[in-house]
Amino acid sequence: MTTENGMPKEQGTLGIPSCSLAGRRRRDAAARFWRQYRTHRAGLFGLAALLLFALLALTAPLLVGSDVDNVTDAPGGPLEDPSAAFPFGTDRYGRNLLGLVIRGARVSLLVGLLAAVLSVAIGTLIGVTAGHFTGWYATVMMRITDWFLVMPTLVLAIALATVMPRSLLTIVVAIGVTTWPTTARLVRAQTLAVETRPYIERARALGGGHRHIMSRHVLPNVMPLVLAQTTLIISTAILAEATLAFLGLSDPTVVSWGALLQDAREAGAVSSGHWWCLVPPGVAIAVVALAFTLCGRAVEQVLNPRLGVTR
Repeated sequence: MTTENGMPKEQGTLGIPSCSLAGRRRRDAAARFWRQYRTHRAGLFGLAALLLFALLALTAPLLVGSDVDNVTDAPGGPLEDPSAAFPFGTDRYGRNLLGLVIRGARVSLLVGLLAAVLSVAIGTLIGVTAGHFTGWYATVMMRITDWFLVMPTLVLAIALATVMPRSLLTIVVAIGVTTWPTTARLVRAQTLAVETRPYIERARALGGGHRHIMSRHVLPNVMPLVLAQTTLIISTAILAEATLAFLGLSDPTVVSWGALLQDAREAGAVSSGHWWCLVPPGVAIAVVALAFTLCGRAVEQVLNPRLGVTR
């Protein structure tokens, strides 16, 4: 079998093209992962909850409209009790809280995902390089990691969000650059274990450089750990975003679950007994954080069977 320019096409076992063989292996691995994942009932519950919230976030413009956060033409009166017209009641501006919670899912989930990706990317880069290179570089990187570990993450995030402009990008950066140390330590430990395997020595003997070894041999072996860590960090990022928004450090023009809690606090919902301003966004934050944690634990147990199986 040849290609269009007459060169022989690379084939795998039994004459099957290597690209088809690789695709089949990926599909088999995905099917095997799903068979093992669905044995975890808690993980399935978390996945179902996440799919529901993701569906609400994607269809929010169709469900609640684009003017749900309009304070000049609100459909109800200030702080109305839950009713048939407003199942979650209204806020201090008379806006429908059910629509605001649905609208806020878009921002909270997006910020959580982006912040988690940034955090894991920084942690993976530092962990792989610190595990591959020895000497002064690894020492310096680990001392920096230790410094971030002992410093309160929320305090660092608040400090960054205070000195930077108020925007969603600021929240993403503030969370991402303060939550990476745990990932860096885990990835470095896995990298050190991978570096001791015989095929790494063979790759070096055949002339493989640092970039080749890290990208082709080390990184694929630490990716399962990175994937599990990502799902766990997303819940932390969502809670951190809600905290920063509650403290008034987020973009005041953007509706998020944390911003709704901030509005309720400014309206005196706690002291005046307007519980419906606090419960819906608070429950949404708790459920999404729990769902990501359950999914992360299930993924971690599937990818690392030595952790044991908890159903």
